[in-house]
Amino acid sequence: MTVRKAWIVAGAALAVCLSFVMLLVVGVFIVAGNLAGGVGGASKALAKGAVPAAYQGIVQKWGNLCPAINPALLAAQLYQESGFNPNAKSPAAAQGIAQFIPGTWATHGVDGDGDGDRDVWDPKDAIPSAASYDCKLASYVKDVPGDATKNMLASYNAGAYAVIKYGGVPPYKETQNYVKTITTLEASFAAPVSRVDPSKQAAGAIYYAQKKLGTPYLWGGEGTAADGGRFDCSGLTQAAYESVGITLPRVANDQWNAGAHPARDELLPGDLVFFSDDLDNSRAIRHVGIYVGGGYMIDAPRTGAVIRFDPIDTPDYFGATRVTEDGAKALPTTV
Repeated sequence: MTVRKAWIVAGAALAVCLSFVMLLVVGVFIVAGNLAGGVGGASKALAKGAVPAAYQGIVQKWGNLCPAINPALLAAQLYQESGFNPNAKSPAAAQGIAQFIPGTWATHGVDGDGDGDRDVWDPKDAIPSAASYDCKLASYVKDVPGDATKNMLASYNAGAYAVIKYGGVPPYKETQNYVKTITTLEASFAAPVSRVDPSKQAAGAIYYAQKKLGTPYLWGGEGTAADGGRFDCSGLTQAAYESVGITLPRVANDQWNAGAHPARDELLPGDLVFFSDDLDNSRAIRHVGIYVGGGYMIDAPRTGAVIRFDPIDTPDYFGATRVTEDGAKALPTTV
């Protein structure tokens, strides 16, 4: 084959790929219209790998301690508090995976693993203690009108007295934001029981990523002038969704928590797709791309490569996230 013919063939192939992507972009809006309003409630089961394997069983067990909580909600609290870091310590002296302050731990810490001590640094004690404390708060406000879970979360933030005084979530901005944050994050830790709404911004994110095809990879790249317009994997996905007004965290394993998790056969263009060497731990995710349909994504794969189309059906495929504005806003800035 001559060089001229090779370029013609390559150009034609690229044109077909770009046309395919544009059809998918248009299709996102059509699918969004068809599926809107057809979503059911979330399951109390944890999404695959949402919690590190070492804590999965504990969160699942203790997350069912009382009706006001569930495993996904408990997982959302732990992620918000510490990012599942058992050694976390805050400037306010909060300690461990559940971020208990010493006074609260002294009153509410429990011996979750039955080994004879209550250790705030041991997740086998701290996670059961968090669940137990939630349930105690729920019991304090059980006669208050409204949603029992939201009243419990408001009690956690503002105190049970404030919830009782105001007959529900008190009119404090901080408390209302806390309740919304945890209940929104809950959806990213729960295994969906039905299809989840497609993102309205998905088409724009794909369009942005499509324009970056052929751009060289740069470790830590965010596409800035200082980076020469280059990206790494999560820098590309962050910039793609930033272009449509959604701010994602910088690293892939936190981007996982920006929405609900559709099954492989429910993927839609614009979903983020993730890859890991540990399929039981979302904190171990090491790569992310933007799904475009047909089993392919646009991603920035590695040093020496360029932004390109890659297949998603590989042994290290972890799962997907359907990004939402509320889901992204609920994510802590640091974990």
